[in-house]
Amino acid sequence: MAATLKNDLFLRALMRQPVDRTPVWIMRQAGRYLPEYRKLREQAGSFMNLCSNPELACEVTLQPLRRFPLDAAILFSDILTIPDAMGLGLYFVTGEGPKFERPVRSEKEINNLAVPDVADSLAYVFDAVSLIRRELDGQVPLIGFAGSPFTVGTYMVEGGSSREFPTIKALVAENPAVFERLLKVVAQTTTDYLNAQIDAGAQAVMIFDTWGAALPADDYRRFSLASMQQILDGLQREKDGQKIPVILFTKGAGVLLSDMAETGCDALGVDWTTDLADARRYTGDKVALQGNLNPAMLRESPESIEKGVADVLASYGNGPGHVFNLGHGITPDINPDHLGVLVDAVRRLSPQYHS
Repeated sequence: MAATLKNDLFLRALMRQPVDRTPVWIMRQAGRYLPEYRKLREQAGSFMNLCSNPELACEVTLQPLRRFPLDAAILFSDILTIPDAMGLGLYFVTGEGPKFERPVRSEKEINNLAVPDVADSLAYVFDAVSLIRRELDGQVPLIGFAGSPFTVGTYMVEGGSSREFPTIKALVAENPAVFERLLKVVAQTTTDYLNAQIDAGAQAVMIFDTWGAALPADDYRRFSLASMQQILDGLQREKDGQKIPVILFTKGAGVLLSDMAETGCDALGVDWTTDLADARRYTGDKVALQGNLNPAMLRESPESIEKGVADVLASYGNGPGHVFNLGHGITPDINPDHLGVLVDAVRRLSPQYHS
């Protein structure tokens, strides 16, 4: 029997229900800015050893909650576990990030892609989710996540990180139907993957679309948004009588937030390039909004951080439906004490917007 949730502010805010203060969590809150993470990562020997060992993934997930009074935990994993489960051979190169031994570029390679049995190939992720839920003991909700099919697809085709995406752009231009076939396979796998995370205990899920906005708007709708819609349409949205909220996050979405709000998701992540007041207007208050302090602000003085928090809260304004976060992930160079300043400021300054 799962422990009763002691702090459900995050889930209530995602469902646009009244709260007495704005909940806060941070993208990449379990990560390299924490010395305890770096120590454990060194002991583990590799990033994938951390991800694929449920006990270590649980420990990393819980580390930031021991330091800061955050309102949600997020599973420690990686968006590229899915193509790794498809047999593409994920590995990491220091200073260069993730790479694949066997990228898929030709029509034949893409047509040969199959939806793997995630219960078998990604069991370590679901074991981690179950363990984290048990260790949290109802302290805060647990967020599961996956990458968007387009973002994951860029790595599968390019073979690693890319800024210009030359191979994927050529594929989209020359053979869009084949690229859509790749996206459909990744979307179906992601649906299975997120549903298994929910079955294992994730209480909300988030889809990270880092690169979708690199596409022209029409291509974004056709390739990135449509594949996220496929996932949304196949997700279980309730478990044990509790609603499972879904957050979509496309970095740099801007006015495309209005299209995203029509998918049936519960919340949208907003990066720092879009004012929350504008995002609220684009979405017509149909969904909750998550964000959106510029991560670079955490390099500033405590006074500047507090002012940045105040500006974000004021930008969203009064009423329910706001989850405070950065506009993207926290960077490794940040002093953890500065995140403490942010969390404290949100807790202290946000109640006035909920009276």
